[in-house]
Amino acid sequence: MTGRPVPGPWPRPRPEPFHAAVTGVGLITAAGVGTDASWRGVCGEGDEPSVVHRGELEGLPCDFFYTVTGLDTRAELGIAAQRLMDRFSQLAVIAAREAVSDAGLDPSVWDSSRVGVVIGSAHGGLPFYDEQHTALGERGARRVSPKLAPLVVVNGAASSVTLDLTVHGPSLAVSTACSSGTVAIGTAHQLLRTGACDIVIAGGAESVCSRLLIASACQMKAVSTRRDDPRSACRPFDIHRDGFVVGEGAGLLVMEHPGHARARGATVRAHVSGYGAASDAFSTVAPEPDGLGVERALRTALADAGLTGADIGHVNAHGTSTVANDLIEATMLHRVLGDQALVTSTKAMTGHTLGAAGGIETALTVLALQHQLVPPTVNLDAPDPEIPVEVVSKEARRHTFDHAAKTSLGFGGHNAALILSRA
Repeated sequence: MTGRPVPGPWPRPRPEPFHAAVTGVGLITAAGVGTDASWRGVCGEGDEPSVVHRGELEGLPCDFFYTVTGLDTRAELGIAAQRLMDRFSQLAVIAAREAVSDAGLDPSVWDSSRVGVVIGSAHGGLPFYDEQHTALGERGARRVSPKLAPLVVVNGAASSVTLDLTVHGPSLAVSTACSSGTVAIGTAHQLLRTGACDIVIAGGAESVCSRLLIASACQMKAVSTRRDDPRSACRPFDIHRDGFVVGEGAGLLVMEHPGHARARGATVRAHVSGYGAASDAFSTVAPEPDGLGVERALRTALADAGLTGADIGHVNAHGTSTVANDLIEATMLHRVLGDQALVTSTKAMTGHTLGAAGGIETALTVLALQHQLVPPTVNLDAPDPEIPVEVVSKEARRHTFDHAAKTSLGFGGHNAALILSRA
């Protein structure tokens, strides 16, 4: 079996375009704490990203990690609440609060039954699981925390946000590896389109400085081993790229039905106008070599938005800094979009935040549309001559564009794409 599409037995309906309004953004990344700081960071106007050697990873070929600094979670959340959340959930709650405030919403007066939460994460509370597994082996069952289950489950971030904001609508967790945040935003788009919700808080959160996970990634040769120069290790689309660098963070949007946003006079930053998802059915760890899986996702998103490839002026690519993935994705982008779209990967400033990546990078794409500014692909010193698209490097570039795309690929062949449009 080839897995290639064949004509269906009935004419497939074409959905009417639906533009979900993005009214709030919340960001916490290694490039900066808060939306403004993260945006300045990825555009090269803030501090350098915090890429540090971590004691948990000592002795591994890759012992460095994009770490959020300057954030006092205990002060933000309170000691009691903090103890009931793993770090990825803590980051999600703080980012959600920022997004809701940015949207001008007051949880004490909204109709909470019409508000939803959809948050993606690839690994949930894996570091806490590691810690508790060690405690069991070294000190016995009585030293294992009774809070293990609620802290490590992937739905911990979504649950914590619903509790913190008193949300009574749908609360969903998405786990499609590194496309989780993008799929979460696409799911929110669908919830709004069907009328199931008026407001959805959506995106991704991740914090997995796990010795076990990074050791496995080293064995796969998926991560960079440039221990002598961690800040330059992640270099998407560069001829000398040798793997990604894991990071932590959260990126959440407040998305609203356009009618709801208009009725309350909300300021709209941008619109999520199309969503597509597709599976490779090829490998658990490698993308389809010809990129047809992510191509299907992108073409579906374009059709959902009622647009063509020629309409897209900017792409925030998955761009992980791995040899094969960058070339496969870039070749696909050129095939679908042509030459006019300016491409960037912001992972060199945030790290590869796994399940949070799609949420963080979609939020950055919203800001790119709003500011008409494409962030640079940092560390792109020697562009790979086989990369067929124009990748913005070194400095942010002014650019006039009405529509942008966000593409994501995940282990297991999970592909997703979003189309975002200027407000």
